[in-house]
Amino acid sequence: MMKQIFGKLPRKPSKSSHNDSNQKGESGANSKSNPHGANGTVPPPSSTTSNHRANQINKPLGAVYEALPSFRDVPSSEKPNLFIMKLTMCCVVFDFSDPSKNIKEKEIKRQTLLELVDYIATVSTKFTDPAMQEIAKVAVVNLFRTFPSANHEVKMLESLDVVDDEEPALDPAWPHLQVVYELLLRFVASPMTDAKLAKRYMDHSFVLKLLDLFDSEDQREREYLKTILHRIYGKFMVHRPFIRKAINNIFYRFMFETEKHNGVAELLEILGSIINGFALPLKEEHKLFLLRALIPLHRPKCASSYHQQLSYCIVQFVEK
Repeated sequence: MMKQIFGKLPRKPSKSSHNDSNQKGESGANSKSNPHGANGTVPPPSSTTSNHRANQINKPLGAVYEALPSFRDVPSSEKPNLFIMKLTMCCVVFDFSDPSKNIKEKEIKRQTLLELVDYIATVSTKFTDPAMQEIAKVAVVNLFRTFPSANHEVKMLESLDVVDDEEPALDPAWPHLQVVYELLLRFVASPMTDAKLAKRYMDHSFVLKLLDLFDSEDQREREYLKTILHRIYGKFMVHRPFIRKAINNIFYRFMFETEKHNGVAELLEILGSIINGFALPLKEEHKLFLLRALIPLHRPKCASSYHQQLSYCIVQFVEK
C-alpha cells in the first residue's frame, strides 16, 4: 500500500538534471518573485526560519500532482506516514493570479488540506517530531509572504472616513490560505501538540513572520492571525516575553516612523487579554509598556481606527 502511495508523490529530479538546471537557469530562476510561487513549484527542505516563500524552484520534470488515498482507506498503522505525505503535497505552491492555471491541481490541494484539518482535529495520539516539522513547513511555504506595496495613505484616509467605497486588496489565494490558517490553528490548539517539541519549529523567527502578516489588508486574515497568536501565547509560555516585546516594536515603528499598519486594532485586542492576566503587583516591565507603548498610541491621526481596543487596554491597567 505505501509503495503505491509513494509512487503518487511528485518525483525528485535526478542529480544530473539538477546540476544541469543549476548551470543553465540558476540566474533566471532566482530572479522570479511571485509571492504565490511558480506554477506548481516544490519547495526544497528548509527550516521555519526561511525569509520568504519557497517559490523559485522549477517544477521537476515529469512530476505528477495526484490525490493520495483518503485516511479512511488505509489501515491505522499507515495513517501517520500518510499524514506526513499529505503535508508534503501541500508544500507545493500554485499561482493563483491566473484562475485558469492548474485548476485540477488546486482543487486536489484544497481537498487534501481539508482532510488534514479533519485529521488534526480527530487524532488521538501525540504528533511526532517529523509531523510537527512538516506542519510548520506548510505554514511557512503557504502563508509567509511579502505583501504587495499598498497605498497606506488611502488606508489612513479610510480610517478617518474621508474616502468611501475603497476595497482592501484581497489575496486571490485566500480559499487555500484560509484552510492553511485553519490547519495551523487546529494544530496549535490540539491537546496532542507537545509545546516542548513544537517550539523547535514554531520558534522566534516563526513568530516574527506571523506578526509580519498582521499588516495584511484582508481583515479575514488578521482575524485568523489574532486567534492563532493568542493560542501560541497561551500554549508556548517560553515565547511570551518575546511576543510582548515584538508587539512593542511594531507599535514603536508605527508611532515614530510610519503611522501605517493594518493590524494595530487586532494586536491591541490580543494585548487586552494579556494585560488582564498580569499578576499583581505589576512588574516594572509592564508599567513601562503602558507608558512607552500604549499611551503614545493616542497620538497618530488614525487612532480612531483602534480607539476602542486601546481604551480597553488602558482600562485593564487602571483596574490593576
